[in-house]
Amino acid sequence: MVVPRSYLVALLMTILTMTCWGSWANVVKLVKNWRFELLYFDYALGILLTSVVTGLTLGSMGSYGRPFLDDLAAAGGRNIAFGFLGGVVYNISNILIVGAMAIAGLGVAFPIGVGLALVVGVIWNYFVNPQGNPMLLFTGVAMVVAAIVLDGVAYRVHTMAKAAGNPELKSGKPEGTDKIRKGILLSVIGGLLMGMFFPLGEIGKKGPGGLGPYAIGFVFSVGVFLSTFVFNAYFMKKPVQGKPLRFSEYFRGTSKEHIWGIIGGVVWAMGTLSSFVAASAPRELQVGPAISYALGQGSTMVGAFWGVVVWKEFAGGGSVVKRLLVLMFILFVSGLAVVSIAPLYAGR
Repeated sequence: MVVPRSYLVALLMTILTMTCWGSWANVVKLVKNWRFELLYFDYALGILLTSVVTGLTLGSMGSYGRPFLDDLAAAGGRNIAFGFLGGVVYNISNILIVGAMAIAGLGVAFPIGVGLALVVGVIWNYFVNPQGNPMLLFTGVAMVVAAIVLDGVAYRVHTMAKAAGNPELKSGKPEGTDKIRKGILLSVIGGLLMGMFFPLGEIGKKGPGGLGPYAIGFVFSVGVFLSTFVFNAYFMKKPVQGKPLRFSEYFRGTSKEHIWGIIGGVVWAMGTLSSFVAASAPRELQVGPAISYALGQGSTMVGAFWGVVVWKEFAGGGSVVKRLLVLMFILFVSGLAVVSIAPLYAGR
């Protein structure tokens, strides 16, 4: 299999993870009239196809480790189960966060949902495979938590300011408040669950029957693809927003809508495989699972950038919202920086 042969390459793969994880959700914005529940089937297909193609190519080349198919054949049942479970857990968390995007936008769902996933993931990954200075790691995590709180406050101020001129709200209907609660609640629940999927994948890679990065990526993607038909069926009947959907409506989509969904899955899967592969390099070259996950979660700022700057989701929020968002970005970037330098001070 192909793995990084230098620390720089491993670090660049982690940056690729950050970029892909933070950018794939733009497809939700690019197909405005296509419900995210329908787009999600193509997204899951894109993830599965990417894992198969990379496994049969990059995962079957080179002299490091076992080839992709041999790796799958030698895998232990427990390892496969954890890899599959990681895909299932990721999937339900991501559907919730994508639902939050549909209600509140990327500028809210990413900082709150994916940011909270960073907090859970760094802590769990650290105890599974401790690397880096714990004081720096948890200081960085605290800064990220503060950024998440600020983003939630900015969202509330912005939403209530927009709703202030709504005559229905003035007559006593709490529609603006309900939107805030639903957007934040979906982000929080999705973030808590999302923080658990990467450590499950790491457990699937451990032991004599452990899976290599391409094999765990494939097993993970199978978990995502199969569970989509279960979770998405529920959300189509009980949507977070809009009317219930029938599966037959999927076939009414245009080629453009289906292709964008697949592209979204390919982009996310490339980022995830990069993270798995970077964490599976020779130990002396590894960024480390906890650090790799944390840097990958820089995707939070990438996603927030798309939502705030490109899609202008907080437009018209006023000076208070702008100051809160600037402080949120500063705290998030600072927290990520502190987490990133933690391995340089390990054991101190």
